Amino acid sequence: MAAAAAAPEAWPELELAERERRRELLLTGPGLEQRVRAAGGRLPPRLFTLPLLHYLEVSGCGSLREPGPGLAQGLPQLHSLVLRRNALGPGLSPELGPLPALRVLDLSGNALEALPPGQGLGPAEPPGLPQLQSLNLSGNRLRELPADLALCAPRLQTLNLTGNCLDSFPAALFRPGALPLLSELAAADNRLRELSPDIAHLASLKTLDLSNNQLSEIPAELADCPKLKEINFRGNRLRDKRLEKMVSGCQTRSILEYLRAGGRGGGRGRGRADGADKEESRRKRRERRKQESGEGEEAAVDEASRLLLRVLHVSENPAPLMVRVSPEVKDIRPFIVGAVVRGMDLRPGNALKRFLSSQIIPLGRREVKAKDLVRQLQLEAEEHRKQKKRQNVSGLHRYLHLLDGKENYPCLVDAEGDVISFPPITNSEKTKIKKTTCDLFLEVTSATSLQICKDIMDTLILKMAEINKYTLENKEEGSLSDPEADAVSGQLSGPRATPGAESDGYSPLVVEQVRVVDEEGHLKVVYPSKTDLDIAAHVTVIR
Repeated sequence: MAAAAAAPEAWPELELAERERRRELLLTGPGLEQRVRAAGGRLPPRLFTLPLLHYLEVSGCGSLREPGPGLAQGLPQLHSLVLRRNALGPGLSPELGPLPALRVLDLSGNALEALPPGQGLGPAEPPGLPQLQSLNLSGNRLRELPADLALCAPRLQTLNLTGNCLDSFPAALFRPGALPLLSELAAADNRLRELSPDIAHLASLKTLDLSNNQLSEIPAELADCPKLKEINFRGNRLRDKRLEKMVSGCQTRSILEYLRAGGRGGGRGRGRADGADKEESRRKRRERRKQESGEGEEAAVDEASRLLLRVLHVSENPAPLMVRVSPEVKDIRPFIVGAVVRGMDLRPGNALKRFLSSQIIPLGRREVKAKDLVRQLQLEAEEHRKQKKRQNVSGLHRYLHLLDGKENYPCLVDAEGDVISFPPITNSEKTKIKKTTCDLFLEVTSATSLQICKDIMDTLILKMAEINKYTLENKEEGSLSDPEADAVSGQLSGPRATPGAESDGYSPLVVEQVRVVDEEGHLKVVYPSKTDLDIAAHVTVIR
């Protein structure tokens, strides 16, 4: 008699996702490894019969060596693909793309060594990942990047290559116009020996981290990147010893000025005349770029339409706010910036509605433990899906997946020991904003990048300034009819400007610096710094 064939491993998550027509799916946990091993180290083919999926995460599976065939054809609407902390490698067979809707791709913490054509991210022509914005390849064993990466993912904004074995970047990555939207490049802890002067062609670059490599020089052309705000070259043995000291302790602005003035960062023995000529040439190139990108229009902006922001530095503040970060959040949500904004006028008309789109005790809920709240929200999300017959959820249910598989949850606790924020889910009833609120503490957290926090905070403060100015200029009628308006909540103590106090114009919003420190009190970040709030031509920041 022939032996009976082994029964295929059950995948109840897939059956449930298919039955409920879900758009998000997370596969993780101890039972996953055995099932993937039984499937030959691949994802089960049935997974690729769920064409409605927008978000797919498979993480922490040491037996997953390749995604398997059918992913690109079976998941055409995929927006986010997270395959971190698996055993993918040495390549990807078959290649992932084309995935026309993919925006986020996380392959961090695998065993990838190379991504050659046919075993990589996708085809170059036409682009295999035409909408990709964020690519995380950190924590692999990559010796080189695919030469056609910029062709495959032309709209890339964030590229994380930290913790690989790279000794160079492909020349095509820095060709003019190759990656016009790339704002963040991280390649720390590699073996990079050289940085091409062509990096100046990354016109949108804001953050560059090349710490702990083998660089001996920094090209002077780096100073030509028009939007560069933050650089990190620590841990490189530079020939220019003065520059080596500067990268260990000076601000980005000072380092770029040194390079721009003809320092020996990009070449040795440069004469003053030669440096001056090159600086003039670089200045002209910067002006041309500003004109081409429209940045030169600032001078033509009508003064009456300008927005004003005033920064109150920690040294000038008699009672500065400080956020202390516990080490437990390092693996959950490690990045945070904060700021206090004073002078908002939310009383007239619809000003409050324009500012709020949605807000532990959670807003409108009784006091509850974090795990109970997450469980309650998950049940609500399932019920919401069934009642509305929709595949996605809205409000604070949208971000529950970011806490999947976490043993601990991040939260902000005030000086009285009360939880005032449960990022990224909800804020607290204690700090609920009302029409009478004029002083606000803002915090932005991220699991990915400090620069993302800063960019979002910049955008939020700009929006607040626009709302404040619009409210004043349009003189909306309104009253404090809100039954809760008499109970001022969410306000901070301390001196503040009265909204609308200046009769001949509007008072600038005051943005107070907030320091973030570790448990020992060492400074991690202060916001806004000198390079923050450089957000728009019509905004004037008084520092």
